[in-house]
Amino acid sequence: MAMLDLIVTTGGIVYGAVLVSAVFVRNRFTEALRIDALLVPKPTDTTLPLNLVVGLVLIAYNGYSLFA
Repeated sequence: MAMLDLIVTTGGIVYGAVLVSAVFVRNRFTEALRIDALLVPKPTDTTLPLNLVVGLVLIAYNGYSLFA
């Protein structure tokens, strides 16, 4: 079970990094994974910082889970 935990935690860190990169890099891959596009009915550039916040929270939480 520990290996599955490691895989899920690492996946969370990678997804958090993708969300943070979606704020700075605009391409088809990052646009498809934006969290504001999933939560907000009409995502615009004003909702883009939501990805930064959620991405940093995911990285912090999964990083803490990985090392705790």
